[in-house]
Amino acid sequence: MTLHARAALLLLADGRFPAGGHAHSGGAEAAVAAGRITDAASLAGFCRGRLHTTGLVAAALAAAACAGTDPLALDAAADARTPSPALRRTARRLGRQLMRAARATWPDDRLDALAAARPRGAHQPVVLGLTARAAGLTPLDAAHAAAYEAVSAPATAAVRLLSLDPFDATAVLARLAPELDEVADRAERHAATGTANSLPAASAPLLDLGAEEHGTWPTRLFAS
Repeated sequence: MTLHARAALLLLADGRFPAGGHAHSGGAEAAVAAGRITDAASLAGFCRGRLHTTGLVAAALAAAACAGTDPLALDAAADARTPSPALRRTARRLGRQLMRAARATWPDDRLDALAAARPRGAHQPVVLGLTARAAGLTPLDAAHAAAYEAVSAPATAAVRLLSLDPFDATAVLARLAPELDEVADRAERHAATGTANSLPAASAPLLDLGAEEHGTWPTRLFAS
């Protein structure tokens, strides 16, 4: 990886990148309310489960988009792998926001084409993969960025939701690093097939149910 690419990957994975992710908990708010996240240990279990299910799916979609697989086919595949309507809406909302930031930061014809084809937003991992490609990153880089997002969002949210010690939340992410690398490697291998249908379809029913319930709350701290 070149120095330019390293900087691009750091920027893309930075929570301050204006892609809208700071407003979303990755399912943590619903899990906290249900008593499934109460401390650092249960947060670690939640993040691990998310990483190996929806995180793997997102990483594979991002890697495939970065590798050149048809983004419209990947967007349809993402829809098929997201049974919750609330999560589909969230994924497209985040994709639309990321698209705005990506086109301003790394202008690219492929991003423009996807934005035109999906004016209401493509799924965020697909946009992430195209953004990584526009920034000169590899499919493995895209997979790492998507996998990291899968765990960093709930870890950051838990600090606010539970007044969890930020050091403990950061330690959760650090201890998941070997598994994050493993998931990214698996995602890249799946993406290398070049077809959307061959990508993982791991499911997380509690995340789906939590997202649907969370969407009905009149008052909430996070959008999802």
